[in-house]
Amino acid sequence: MNALARVLRAMALAFMASSLLVLGGEPAHAQPMTVLPVTIQMVPGQKSATLTVISAGQTSFQVRAYAWRQNENGNVQLGDTDDLLASPPLGTIAAGGSQVIRLVLRRLPTDREATYRILVDQIPPPAAPGIVQVALRLSIPIFVLPQTRVAPHVTWRIENAGGQSFLVGVNDGTSHLKVHDLELRAGGATLPIETKNVSPYLLAGTTRRWRVLGRPSGGGWRLTGTGDDGRIDQQVQ
Repeated sequence: MNALARVLRAMALAFMASSLLVLGGEPAHAQPMTVLPVTIQMVPGQKSATLTVISAGQTSFQVRAYAWRQNENGNVQLGDTDDLLASPPLGTIAAGGSQVIRLVLRRLPTDREATYRILVDQIPPPAAPGIVQVALRLSIPIFVLPQTRVAPHVTWRIENAGGQSFLVGVNDGTSHLKVHDLELRAGGATLPIETKNVSPYLLAGTTRRWRVLGRPSGGGWRLTGTGDDGRIDQQVQ
């Protein structure tokens, strides 16, 4: 077993150790399943990529490709597509084994980054009496760059509605922006932006809202944070 295989097996075994749950007093088991990489970015002209599915125990799986959009709260919205194919779409992995999934792009984007998600669903075997089987679902984002140069272009503002404040980002650029550690600052006050369990992505052509944990008053607020294209530090109203 080579070094990479040992690392992958160790990850899968560690996941198995943490996957024992209790639901309503009955033991619940999920065969551990890992997918690598966790994000795929395809460079201009690239028409294929691969995913590796690893399982510590014998398990079956299903792979499906979807077009990916998002609503103003960042929630994932999936649509049917025949632009991206996954092969094999179904399979069974032996205990301690792995399966390489080939992703083939049938259409290249032209003037804007294309976004997809791959859903890898575990198909659990029939459960023994008294055992609840928990099926895993892993969602992998895929970004496909066109031949033309693309970049995010995001403008920010603050909106108040229903007694709450929201940071609104409008990305009228041609690629996504991934953000972290957003805060509003004015004078000595700092208001964090709710990002826990919220998608960090702002896709091209999308408007997103993040809830502000506090109520900005007056003007002069600065938004700070980190984007995958660099530091965010700008005035917002």
